[in-house]
Amino acid sequence: MEQIPETVPAGHSLDGHTRARLGRRAAETARRLAGQDIVAVALTWVDVSGITRTKTVPVERLEHAATWGVGMSPVFDVFLLDDSITSGKHIGGPTGDLRLHPDLDRLRILAALPGWAHAPALRYAQDGGVHPLDTRALLRRETERLAEGGWSVKAAVEIEWAVSKGDGDDFVAACRGPAYGMTRISELAGYLRDVLSALKETGVAVAQLHPEYAAGQYEVSVAAEDPVGAADTAVLVRETIRAVSMAHGLAASFSPKVEAGSVGNGAHVHLSLWKENAGTGPVNAMAGGDGPCAMTAAGEAFAAGILRRIPALLAVGAPAVASYLRLVPSHWAGAFACWGPENREAALRFITGAEGEQSRAANLEVKCLDGAANPYLLLAALLAAGRDGLGADLRLPEPVEVDPASLAEEERAARGIVPLPASLAEAVEAFEADAVLRDALGEAVTDTVSAVRRGEIELLDGASPEEIAAVTRWRH
Repeated sequence: MEQIPETVPAGHSLDGHTRARLGRRAAETARRLAGQDIVAVALTWVDVSGITRTKTVPVERLEHAATWGVGMSPVFDVFLLDDSITSGKHIGGPTGDLRLHPDLDRLRILAALPGWAHAPALRYAQDGGVHPLDTRALLRRETERLAEGGWSVKAAVEIEWAVSKGDGDDFVAACRGPAYGMTRISELAGYLRDVLSALKETGVAVAQLHPEYAAGQYEVSVAAEDPVGAADTAVLVRETIRAVSMAHGLAASFSPKVEAGSVGNGAHVHLSLWKENAGTGPVNAMAGGDGPCAMTAAGEAFAAGILRRIPALLAVGAPAVASYLRLVPSHWAGAFACWGPENREAALRFITGAEGEQSRAANLEVKCLDGAANPYLLLAALLAAGRDGLGADLRLPEPVEVDPASLAEEERAARGIVPLPASLAEAVEAFEADAVLRDALGEAVTDTVSAVRRGEIELLDGASPEEIAAVTRWRH
């Protein structure tokens, strides 16, 4: 049987031959899904505000969707978190159309939603050209740019969420046990069992699940994979948790600040840089070298590129007004632009891995990020920053091995340890001034990000922390 690849290279248009191949592949897939009692496929994309949006097709329409796409207004790219609409230089208003095409290579049957399957959407203009605001295509392009130099990246996104048993918009913690306590597992054992079972049946490789610090809060970690796959998995994990929660009469919040007076939800990103070796296979550049923490020169340069751009990266990685209620010192949120081995107060934590496992396990954890981020856009920006570090052969400053907030202000200044932006407005200013990110993301994406961020700043101008938390709590 002919092997029919679903996707086309990043940046390439859909021609007639490609459309025909995609249609044949989708027809085969639709027959298989119908035989498994699947009635519909949800095509999803994540908007600039970080909300997963969807259009769905009956399974018998999958072939048409793969061939010709499903119509969608481009205006979704300038939706704010409350579903109001702003505008930018490149998008806004009711006119125009683009096409959503399912990525069949990443289609998964949703165990938590019987009868449903899920496929990430590839977004094209009506003429078959890649839509300039398709952040998934943007991430594919960044992985290909790294591949041109012989590099690949493994990535994973940790998912934190808080579980509520309340019926209304307020948050009422669904468990009362102590932080990280086994009591919290016992209290919601059936729910957590179903979360793990649904993730496994959906094809997600879970590494661990544990109670977190805040009331009702949990975290799940998944296996590392290619960056596009990692972003797809982040969406799948959250929607699976959301569906299982609803089935149990609970509600899941992934908001960076569920309650104004409590610890928020992070979405830490793990990254490792790899180089293909003809004799031994892929080699982890974060281990086995002569640099700090045994990084290779390339691994250090990649990390230094990310560290240099962290203030600007917050506009895509901590992109909500509520993000800055979470991003405070001495809360393990990484509120200072510094790095350190196993330092959970540094924005960039270096994880060495257990002795004997470093060659596989050594990686970077970017801690200052949260669940309001579009994972495709965030990972694309992180890869671009790391790629710039590689190209400039950057070096890391001295590591910080204490809570930066515990150092005197004079010592922090002398060591170049600066606090990260304290508001979304400050992060947007850093983002707009960053030429490297602007070049990598493109003018249309950069301008739209700025427009949405400024729209949400205006939306919540003058709101109290409690009001900000309430508006954001159930949106992501």
